[in-house]
Amino acid sequence: MGNQLRKTGVANLLLVGASLSLVACGGGDADVEVAPAESIARATLVGLDQTQYGEVIVGEGDGGLIVRIDARGLEPGPRGVHIHEIGKCDGPDFKSAGGHWNPTGKQHGFDNPKGAHMGDFFNLVVREDGTGSVEATIEGASLKEGANALMDADGAAFVVHAGPDDMKTDPSGESGGRVACGVFELQKFEPVR
Repeated sequence: MGNQLRKTGVANLLLVGASLSLVACGGGDADVEVAPAESIARATLVGLDQTQYGEVIVGEGDGGLIVRIDARGLEPGPRGVHIHEIGKCDGPDFKSAGGHWNPTGKQHGFDNPKGAHMGDFFNLVVREDGTGSVEATIEGASLKEGANALMDADGAAFVVHAGPDDMKTDPSGESGGRVACGVFELQKFEPVR
């Protein structure tokens, strides 16, 4: 696959959380308290009418970013979902989020021989109850440092589209209008104590 996106399991995200907990708790001197760094990015998915449709959480794992999408309240069916290059979600159509996050200069889609963007994902399949989730790893990406950092000077956003992504048509997989958008914000991972 073009950007080395891999589907992962919930266990991987939990392992990242556990390792962040260990880092945050320190490891030795009881008098030393280590404040957790800004170690995750979170975006609340919101529609044009301000209805909340779930959230996306991104954390760093070994060799890349681990992304977890949890959606609710959407119409059933497959939806194209992507990380977009600008951290803005202005109406009337969320086009303020720009194009797909693409720091490596690829074309769109896992079935495109010149693709895929780092912001491309497999379709989010929304069940009859309006919920759906996807978890994946974006290899070679980072949260804040390096050439493939998600949180650059203009931030990033996550967009849910009206229809399915065809996984090949540049620039957006023919996935239709933008129905929900969320701006990523850096947050500290707060371990449960």
